[in-house]
Amino acid sequence: MSSDEWSLYRLRVVADADPGALARVLERFQNLNICPRKVLAELSTTELFHVEVIIGGVSSETIAIIAGKLGEVPCIRSAQFHPF
Repeated sequence: MSSDEWSLYRLRVVADADPGALARVLERFQNLNICPRKVLAELSTTELFHVEVIIGGVSSETIAIIAGKLGEVPCIRSAQFHPF
């Protein structure tokens, strides 16, 4: 395994204040049998839902696919990832 596979990534998602937004974010990981190291979610005063997911043990290509798929969900406004 390359060192890229052991890197930590931070996925930041901004979504509408939709009750299913958190489940939609986490189901992408469930579908790939990946358990996030940390999940933080907060509803802002501007009625946007901010979700931060810390992931380890996946390649940058995998996290890029997850972010891309999240970007296709109607209630998701943005999904970006960065090395942690």
